[in-house]
Amino acid sequence: MNYLAQNIKYLRRKHQLTQQRLADQLAVKRALIGSYEEGRATPKIQVMQQLAQLFKLSLDELIGTNLEKMPSSLLPKSNGPGQILSVVVTPDNEERIPIVPVKAAAGYLSGYADPEYVGELPHFYMPIPELSRNRTYRVFQLNGDSMLPVAPGAYVFCEYLVDLDELKEGQTYVLITRDEGLVYKRVYIKENNELLLKSDNPEYEAYRIPISSVLELWRAKGVLSFELPLPEFPGTAHISTVLSEMKEEIRKLREG
Repeated sequence: MNYLAQNIKYLRRKHQLTQQRLADQLAVKRALIGSYEEGRATPKIQVMQQLAQLFKLSLDELIGTNLEKMPSSLLPKSNGPGQILSVVVTPDNEERIPIVPVKAAAGYLSGYADPEYVGELPHFYMPIPELSRNRTYRVFQLNGDSMLPVAPGAYVFCEYLVDLDELKEGQTYVLITRDEGLVYKRVYIKENNELLLKSDNPEYEAYRIPISSVLELWRAKGVLSFELPLPEFPGTAHISTVLSEMKEEIRKLREG
């Protein structure tokens, strides 16, 4: 028996994916996802292979097994860059933006792939053009001063990267890693399948981590901070210039 249509719908809802989000990952139009789920259209073999790979199933399981009746403990679990991401959606299938405050950062490492945990995080919707409705976003609150002038406690708006191929060297990212936990750094790709992580604060040394240790990768899009900037004071270069001009004026006065 062919269970393809109901399996696609079941898997999408189980992993809390919107139809648009799944369409983006398969590089098809959103309307096609609805057609697949309702049985009005059959995915091309290439799309079925993508679905099987995405949900870590064989084609036989995707098509011929009623996954809704399979014990959840037997279903494959996916996580990490390029894999299934837990998101928050409204009853109208609108994706929300979860916030990971400092106090939740430690728990996020163990709960990032759990839809229930992610669903319990505070979340919101922000209808601004800089945040595309076709992408998935998350907000992380920073702890520490390694990325000054971005202050501790600031909130970083981030866009989820499905694949490491989307990474652009030298930009800032929030990384969820097995060993380091949640970090915010400038990222560079190095040899031997490693990433070089650099802080903007020169007091912190750069270090490397294996790419395989990265569980999630989020590209920073913007920062929200409630620490207002202090008044600017003259820099040392400016003061030095002023002193030199004063010395020159005094010299002229003495010679005159």
